[in-house]
Amino acid sequence: MKVSERRRREVIDALRRGTVPSAGLDLLAVGLDRFTAALDAELDTAARGGAVFKAVRGEYGSGKTFFARWLAERAKRHGLAVAEVQISETETPLHRLETVYRRLCENLSTAEFPPSALRSVIDAWMFTLEEDALAAGVPESDAEALNGAVESLLEKRLTEVSRSAPTFAAALRGYRAAVAGGDPATAEGVLAWLGGQPHVSAAAKRAAGVRGDLDHFGALGFLQGLLTVLRDSGHRGLLLVLDEVETLQRVRSDVRDKALNALRQLVDEIDSGRFPGLYVLVTGTPAFFEGHQGLQRLPPLASRLAADFTTDPRFDNPRAVQIRLPGFTRDGLLELGGRVRDLYAAGASPRVPELVDDAYVALLAEAVAGSLGGRAGVAPRVFLKKLVGDVLDRVDQFADFDPREHYRLTVRSAELNEIERNALTTDDVELDLP
Repeated sequence: MKVSERRRREVIDALRRGTVPSAGLDLLAVGLDRFTAALDAELDTAARGGAVFKAVRGEYGSGKTFFARWLAERAKRHGLAVAEVQISETETPLHRLETVYRRLCENLSTAEFPPSALRSVIDAWMFTLEEDALAAGVPESDAEALNGAVESLLEKRLTEVSRSAPTFAAALRGYRAAVAGGDPATAEGVLAWLGGQPHVSAAAKRAAGVRGDLDHFGALGFLQGLLTVLRDSGHRGLLLVLDEVETLQRVRSDVRDKALNALRQLVDEIDSGRFPGLYVLVTGTPAFFEGHQGLQRLPPLASRLAADFTTDPRFDNPRAVQIRLPGFTRDGLLELGGRVRDLYAAGASPRVPELVDDAYVALLAEAVAGSLGGRAGVAPRVFLKKLVGDVLDRVDQFADFDPREHYRLTVRSAELNEIERNALTTDDVELDLP
């Protein structure tokens, strides 16, 4: 696969920092081929106006966040917008859907625009309305007639949304009027209100003819409105990732029950056809999906997301409503290391593939996994950070550096995340590579 220099650098730089790259994840997607056909079919369903709900389960460190972002890249290639929301008991509690909608708007991105793409999407929609009005024969020179035609189109395309969220359409009218009237402060305030932000000025709300702040019950209506705007502005749908839903297990029982019921409501609304173009992906641990402090507390929801995992993982059904990530194996870790080495070598010294050959990659991978209790599934982040920052960078920059001779792997507790730290047997592990 031919990779641009910019894309190569972005991936390598992220791995050097120990973070998940924001793009180019297909270059690192080891072991996900088994899911691609089913997931692409589901993305096509959403792009054609259907709706999908999917759950992915995996232990801590199994790559759920990577999987979600890899799917997000595929979604953008299918013409969908994307938003990733981290569920948090304090910042984004699932039982308050208005906070989920707010984070969705803050993190909204498209193939053309980074987060937050909300303003760009709405401006594109307004432009589309004007273009459609002109195409219908309204003269561009007649500002009053054009404005009336655009208002008529706006009302027509938001008819269904207005039944459940009339203030969404009102705010869009207010935003358009503020932009047309050269009032950027009011336009900014109305846009913030459309994005679910609290503490919007009273003047901006008055100008748009709305009151109060978005609440839990209005959030689904606003989501419906956003999907309409996305579709009419050239985007075929939306992938919404709800990451780390297992945090629900740590909240009070009454809050947990409300959150699970909100999730059930979202599933039911998707099944009812209310959200054409929406693909919702939730991620969580097996304990969340199977434990009594998680999904099993609400049997109707548990039954909707049930899947059979009693067979050999090789025969898991990727089309099921719930899929599982097996995590990295030793072979997967070696394949990943080889891919990163080859990606790095494409723009580096010829010494890189000579000194960091497959045998050395295997030595380093086994050493890192060994320092983390032999758990290959926990090792990928640290392994890639060491491979890029400690080994490949030095081989590329220093003509006399030989990793077999001059490098000693050291894994310290301070450089690990909580999951990796728990796998350490001591705070400081030093291993000599032969």
